[in-house]
Amino acid sequence: KSCPAPGCPCVMLWSTWLGKMSSTLSAGYYRPSPTAEYTEDSPGGDFDFFSRLVTSWEAAALIPGSPTRGVVVRSGVVLGRDGGAISQMLLPFRLGLGGPMGSGLQPFPWIHIQDLCGIVCHALEQESVRGVLNGVSPSSPGTSNGGFARALGAALGRPALLPLPAWAVRAVFGPERAGMLLEGQRVQPKRTLESGYQFIFPELPAALKDIVA
Repeated sequence: KSCPAPGCPCVMLWSTWLGKMSSTLSAGYYRPSPTAEYTEDSPGGDFDFFSRLVTSWEAAALIPGSPTRGVVVRSGVVLGRDGGAISQMLLPFRLGLGGPMGSGLQPFPWIHIQDLCGIVCHALEQESVRGVLNGVSPSSPGTSNGGFARALGAALGRPALLPLPAWAVRAVFGPERAGMLLEGQRVQPKRTLESGYQFIFPELPAALKDIVA
């Protein structure tokens, strides 16, 4: 079975998984804010249903008393060719009907699927990596939803001027994903970078060009 990135866990030998654990969760752990910036050490996980679900999921992934090395990856909005948010955005954007969601000012914590896969592999392979890693691009704290819309429009050679009302976002994406798209968080991959992971797609234009090519 193939994966989006070389060395992805699904093509790694089972023996490389022994004594290791990784759980991919969501940047929804952090409270939405237009200004606050969060690292892996920032508080969160206790302000709404989704954040409490993430907290419970992380706790369930840890085995008390086990020698297993625990790693949790909190991912942002995952950008890929064959699913996720992009798959539902491409048609209207290709038709020139795309634009920002809601106000367009909200932060947009994103990551290319190859980098999310790469972070998981990195965590599995590097014995020194433990604890929480934020799975977001280094440039995502400076990306707004409106900026993302303009970049996607540019990658497709289309305008991106028509805003999508909040009610329509909730109808298309469901309440959980809509919450991240309409509110958002500025999340820094501080510990991810300190662990030595090198991003394949640190900048949004190149990430989107790869996806829509």
